[in-house]
Amino acid sequence: MLKSPRLILTLFFCVSLVVVGLAGKAPPPAPPASTSTQAPGLGLAQSISAATGVAISPLLGVSVVGSWQYFHATPAQRGSLSWYAHPLFWITGFLIVGAVGLKDVLGTALPPGLKKPFDVAEVCENKVSGLVAAGALIPMVGSFMSTFAPATDASLAQGGLAFMDITSVQQVVVLPFALVAFVMVWLVSHAINILILLSPWGVIDAMLKSARLFLLMLMASIACINPWLGAFLSLIIIAIAYFLAGWSLRLMVYGSVYSWDFFTLRRMRFHPEAGINWAFTARKIQAVPIRTYGKLVRDGGGKFTLQYRPWLVLPGRTLDLTGEGLAVGNGFFNPVLVEKRDGETQALLTFPPRYRDHEQDLARLYELPVEDVGLLKGLKMVWGWIRELFGFGKPVALMT
Repeated sequence: MLKSPRLILTLFFCVSLVVVGLAGKAPPPAPPASTSTQAPGLGLAQSISAATGVAISPLLGVSVVGSWQYFHATPAQRGSLSWYAHPLFWITGFLIVGAVGLKDVLGTALPPGLKKPFDVAEVCENKVSGLVAAGALIPMVGSFMSTFAPATDASLAQGGLAFMDITSVQQVVVLPFALVAFVMVWLVSHAINILILLSPWGVIDAMLKSARLFLLMLMASIACINPWLGAFLSLIIIAIAYFLAGWSLRLMVYGSVYSWDFFTLRRMRFHPEAGINWAFTARKIQAVPIRTYGKLVRDGGGKFTLQYRPWLVLPGRTLDLTGEGLAVGNGFFNPVLVEKRDGETQALLTFPPRYRDHEQDLARLYELPVEDVGLLKGLKMVWGWIRELFGFGKPVALMT
């Protein structure tokens, strides 16, 4: 499921066009003073760098570009700047980014259980800021292109192509490419937020955030020194993002379901029912990639299958789960379906967080045993040792 990014990228591109179309009703940006002495094509180079940088960190990127345009415009021009260049927007954006950074600094010392709600909120913020950044992309790219339009028009006139309308060329070529590049890079960047959400260690979170911030600062620095080198680095990032987009999209679907269940406390109003229990593959099984979303089904003969649809909409397929010793694993954040193979316990499926505290119901529906796994198993073992040490009883017996 979701192996190739092309179909989903097309859907995201269409959604972005709708958002951009709505945002296009804002007043057109007022370009800085004419820079006709600049080499033609710099607008394209800066547009590529801007689209890539904003996709890596949408709220920070849009706030930086908005503040830059605000301070580089004359007082008379500031009234006609785009909405993202208004001080109320980019000051608020910087405050939110600062709050997220403070959370990351302090979060390294917090237990995972206390930090996760803030990570969930950041995942939601990144999705919203991604849509906002997509809406800002057209006026942003238009601003860069219009800044260097005089030099480009002059070059076209010298080449006998004065009849060409640079604005039309910009809309047909530059903007669609910028939108597609933005979607691919944003998917990979958003995957970092999902990995942080799933990671149990604050140190790993800080490393992932630092790597993304370093890449963003490196891009901005190189683009300021030489726009062509900045565009070249951006194209390399876009190419890498293309090959990672499918994996990132599956991770995004997983993170979206995880965040929604966690943030809305859905487990408190949810009850498992036979035949409609959804889960993700915990690893690649046969040809089905990790984090494939489907329904766990048990037929009358006791055979377990995962029914899923490639691309979420294509004709359904079935994955046979023929492992030995299947059991419902009682995890710390969410239950899992495990199998015992060659003396080892391996995870097959991961249930969303709404199934937390419903492990016994799942075991009853599928006629499977329940056992503690992962972090929860370790915590119960430690608690058993403490009880035994102080004479409160024997350690809790755990299944192996």
